[in-house]
Amino acid sequence: MVKRVLVAYCVDVDACAGWLNTKDGQLANASDVSRGVFGANAGTDRMLKLFKDNNILASWYMPSHSILSFPTQMAKVRDAGHEIGLHGYTHEFVSRLTEDQERKVMAKSIKVYKEFTGKHPKGWVAPAWEISPRSMQILQAFGIEYDHSMMHHDCQPYYVSDMPPNTVHTDYSKDPDEWMIPMPKHTLTNVVEIPGSWNVDDWPPMHFSSRNPGTHGFINPRDIEVQWRDQFDFFYREYDSFVFTISCHPQVSGRSNIQLMHERLIAHLKSHEGVEFMTVAQICDEFKAGKIAGVTISAGV
Repeated sequence: MVKRVLVAYCVDVDACAGWLNTKDGQLANASDVSRGVFGANAGTDRMLKLFKDNNILASWYMPSHSILSFPTQMAKVRDAGHEIGLHGYTHEFVSRLTEDQERKVMAKSIKVYKEFTGKHPKGWVAPAWEISPRSMQILQAFGIEYDHSMMHHDCQPYYVSDMPPNTVHTDYSKDPDEWMIPMPKHTLTNVVEIPGSWNVDDWPPMHFSSRNPGTHGFINPRDIEVQWRDQFDFFYREYDSFVFTISCHPQVSGRSNIQLMHERLIAHLKSHEGVEFMTVAQICDEFKAGKIAGVTISAGV
């Protein structure tokens, strides 16, 4: 059977926003902020050249803070024809917001997006892939067609369900009979999920941060390249159709040695029959039109 493989580069332009949101209220480190400036400028320019050289349209997810703080640079992305999606206002962790805060951030982000692009956004990525139990319902209410934050599957699109707040809660202060229960039923939304994966993300292994113990920063990009290729090769062997999303950040993937890694990876992907590079918005359209199978996900009782 002929393979159909939809590959998407997903670029989070966190720039300085990710450093300003330090989670604990501490002032941002000026050196860290400078890394964000690099990402918005040199890193973005290098990623744009990489995609132009390889005839790829990517999906760029921009916090409103990045759009408003680096309008000339972000306009280069828009004017090159790439997709632009939502990524919060200042990379705030949605899981820590109240419902009112989450809705206000979404409304403000959409307003900035419309002023920048002239149209309504199609997709959203939760900053740090941290969603709240109500995020999918909020996306649906605001007319957002797809999400790229969930991980019910690693290579197949699907319609995503809401996430009840009491999905998993073991309260040791109570009698076990009160918490020895299955997950409640999840309700499907009309939001399409194009899944992400921490296993194909440049930030944790290749960007050092003294404030985040989950980052490394000194791993050889050639080792990461092998891991990413192996995942793709497994999917290619096991599935007739699948999606392969590559999550990256200009302040990481804009670095010289990581640029070379992407060049080699793209050549590997292009060497396989049936591979098409698309934006995530295009993948969403293909799934909704029934042109790529995807899966049905259920959870809870």
